[in-house]
Amino acid sequence: MFHYWFLSSCKSISYGSRVKFHTRMDLNQKRARSVDPDLVSPESTTSPFPDEVLEPVLSLIDSHKDRSSVSLVCKDWYHAERWSRRHVFIGNCYSVSPEIVAGRFPKIRSVTLKGKPRFSDFNLVPEDWGADVYPWLSVLAKAYPFLEELRLKRMAVSDDSLRFLATNFHEFKALSLLSCDGFSTDGLKAIATHCKNLTELDIQENGIDDIGGDWLSCFPESLTSLQVLNFASLNSEVSFNALEKLVARCKSLRVLKVNRNINLDQLQKLLLRAPQLTELGTGTFTQDLVTRPVADLETTFGYCKNLLTLSGLWDSNSLYLPVINPACASLTFLNLSCATLLSFELTMLLMNCKSLRRLWVLDTVGDRGLEAVGSWCPLLEELRVFPADPFEQEEVAGVTESGLVSVSRGCPNLHYVLYFCHQMTNAAVATVVQNCPGFTHFRLCIMNPGQPDYQTNEPMDEAFGAVVRTCPKLQRLAVSGLLTDLTFEYIGKYAKNLEILSVAFAGSSDLGLKYVLGGCPRLRKLEIRDCPFGNAALLSGLTKYESMRSLWMSACNLTMNGCRVLAKEMPRLNVEVMKDEDSEDSQAHKVYIYRTVAGPRRDAPPFVLTL
Repeated sequence: MFHYWFLSSCKSISYGSRVKFHTRMDLNQKRARSVDPDLVSPESTTSPFPDEVLEPVLSLIDSHKDRSSVSLVCKDWYHAERWSRRHVFIGNCYSVSPEIVAGRFPKIRSVTLKGKPRFSDFNLVPEDWGADVYPWLSVLAKAYPFLEELRLKRMAVSDDSLRFLATNFHEFKALSLLSCDGFSTDGLKAIATHCKNLTELDIQENGIDDIGGDWLSCFPESLTSLQVLNFASLNSEVSFNALEKLVARCKSLRVLKVNRNINLDQLQKLLLRAPQLTELGTGTFTQDLVTRPVADLETTFGYCKNLLTLSGLWDSNSLYLPVINPACASLTFLNLSCATLLSFELTMLLMNCKSLRRLWVLDTVGDRGLEAVGSWCPLLEELRVFPADPFEQEEVAGVTESGLVSVSRGCPNLHYVLYFCHQMTNAAVATVVQNCPGFTHFRLCIMNPGQPDYQTNEPMDEAFGAVVRTCPKLQRLAVSGLLTDLTFEYIGKYAKNLEILSVAFAGSSDLGLKYVLGGCPRLRKLEIRDCPFGNAALLSGLTKYESMRSLWMSACNLTMNGCRVLAKEMPRLNVEVMKDEDSEDSQAHKVYIYRTVAGPRRDAPPFVLTL
């Protein structure tokens, strides 16, 4: 009963206090010595519970947001939370220094660290912008030699950094690299060679120099602890003999995602070695010559009783797809973003996937394929539809508003959608959210910038107005199409729980951004590109930015003077301007603004001006 009371006490802290706390940054080293009395419960500054009671209970709380709230209750809870914390999440590697983190939390065993702004995924951030992981590793090695897990996203990671990691953390177990760059397969060799207790190696969507697959042969024969192995995004051939032996001796392996060089014969051998898998990423799913009948592979999939997630399926076709049918009934996540399926192929597959909660597909499935989703996947919660050719300038068949409406009719639990299309209507979006009012993430990308409702030729204002009015739980929104300031007025007025907003090629004037910054009380991240917002819009957010994590603005109407005024008024923000070779001196073409307790960063390249 104490546990329930304790957790409910944590939840009772007001939202205003949490915002105030986040503004001051719970990682501030000064907080390790004292707690602002304005931030703790007025009833008490001490706790009736001794540390030996508090710390074990606090260790049960996983959410970093809840832990931040816990530390506000009183001084004793603040210090107990400090000593009981084992994992730290840093949403921006420049928002705090590694020294401050080490001083605040002495017993960390797991670190999650994010680096470059998200628009780096679209080549809008220069490669040598920063976010090098090495300064963090050098501090962590001294403060946390017992570190077990490191999860990096959009960080610059060199081979030397991976070698340092592999040789300085002797209890290291788990490495996840997502959208990182700067390293090669030589760095993976170091991890495989020196991390004797490795349980996870997850390499996803990285800018890696793939100079050979022999890194997989570097795992020692004594290694049996591996639970997660993902090298699906690598291109080179690996030693299948080494891979098969590794899979065979790691009896606890639950996630295996291989690259497209693994053929169907090899896949079958791996599945026979590891029928306990819960997540599988296949290699290529077609083959000219097979040494075993296709029916044998289908039988092997039947042995995979625990399989919940399936991805890969490169080059698949209607001849080989049926072999996965025996495993489809239990699947909750089917990632077909690498499989160019047609509508009838998807339909035949989904007839066996009635437990799906998440589905990723390419737009080659068309509206008919999405009709099958609505017919056969009543439990679906997340849908992502990606363009097969994102650089195609001319309109292709793809998917339209009809497909999204069909999914919403058959999938009432849908709450996450990422949808790339060439056309959309206001009425269709209103129908979708009316059918599924529980949306938390609504990301619509109409691929032709400034595209209006193609039936009425009206702006898409009412579409997104319907989203924010109908979906009170909305946390993330990406808007597109022809949009006026009315869209942003709707967002500022109704999106009370919105945390992340992405905007491109939209808006009429500064008023649009003013509406958003004047509303949206929980906004954390704001991403804007190619919009007519200028200095007045930027400066209207002076009271908002310290409660946000970051603001990105590129190809807008900002000037250096406007950015300087913001930097002067808000000294606890880093206001960074990235200068292009052909940009005018007075213009601020790319601006990245974020809160920090570490001050201006010391590794900014010459083209980054910190104001």
